[in-house]
Amino acid sequence: MFETMVIRKNLEQCWSLKSSSFWTPDNPAAGQCGVTALVIQDVFGGEILKTRLPNGQWHFYNRINNKRIDFTDEQFAEPITYLDQPASRAEAFTDTNDVQYKYLSNAFRSVLKIRMR
Repeated sequence: MFETMVIRKNLEQCWSLKSSSFWTPDNPAAGQCGVTALVIQDVFGGEILKTRLPNGQWHFYNRINNKRIDFTDEQFAEPITYLDQPASRAEAFTDTNDVQYKYLSNAFRSVLKIRMR
């Protein structure tokens, strides 16, 4: 069962400076979009989507079971106007690096295993 609120709380436990250099205690979702979209797709499948932000940067998120799911939207002060453009894993990976990706993947999977016991 895919419960977005539970998954969001699990992600919040895992996000840190190890998963994004933009992370802060006041804004834990900052800079986590690409790495989170990749890890969520690894675990739950679906697609990675992107939307260009007003500052010109891409924002990455997921679509699972035909539903848009953005676990990192809370990092922004203003609501996002979603374009839902398809994105590749390679595109999402431009927003992170191998060390951050491996860290979040391992941390998130560990939290899920603990929760599923």
